[in-house]
Amino acid sequence: VIGCAGGGSNFAGLAFPFVADKINGAKIDIIPVEPTSCPSMTKAPFVYDHGDLAKLTPLLAMHSLGHDFVPPPIHAGGLRYHGMAPLVSQAIVEGLLAPQAVHQLECYGAAVQFAQTEGIIVAPETSHAVAVVIQEAKKAKEEGKEKVILFNLSGHGLMDLRGFELYFQGKLQDYALPEAEIQAALERIKHHPKPQMLVSGRSY
Repeated sequence: VIGCAGGGSNFAGLAFPFVADKINGAKIDIIPVEPTSCPSMTKAPFVYDHGDLAKLTPLLAMHSLGHDFVPPPIHAGGLRYHGMAPLVSQAIVEGLLAPQAVHQLECYGAAVQFAQTEGIIVAPETSHAVAVVIQEAKKAKEEGKEKVILFNLSGHGLMDLRGFELYFQGKLQDYALPEAEIQAALERIKHHPKPQMLVSGRSY
């Protein structure tokens, strides 16, 4: 089960029924996918933070790069959020989800391949899910295993053709957020209380 995840809503809508199945013993891999330029799930800690820059929300237990973190201007604008929804974050802590981060060029390449084979131009956000779908399909082929892969085609890319134009012109670049920038962003929320880790009903 694969979906792109910025704040977590479209991913949770697809994945959470399967999370319940996994809790009850089903053998399912559930993968939220994010950009390497805004790696809240794959590199950010599980902390208390605000859900918005203005700090109007209460403190939430979430994976966060810091509420005032400003990610670089990649074309997948919907995935440029500093944190991840508390329920998705908790599911990661519980080991129910296995998040992945993907580079921008791989995502656009996957979107082009998908358009050529399926006739659908997906949004840059959705291309992150498509990239991991292709990874998993190739892995299954190499292993000689038959797998069912479900993913969320969360949006079309007809309003994002400028990004595809830049991709074909070779003007897009990959960008992995440097560790130093992550630490600088987290320094500004170091005074926030630390969440208690609840895993399988036990506190840590």
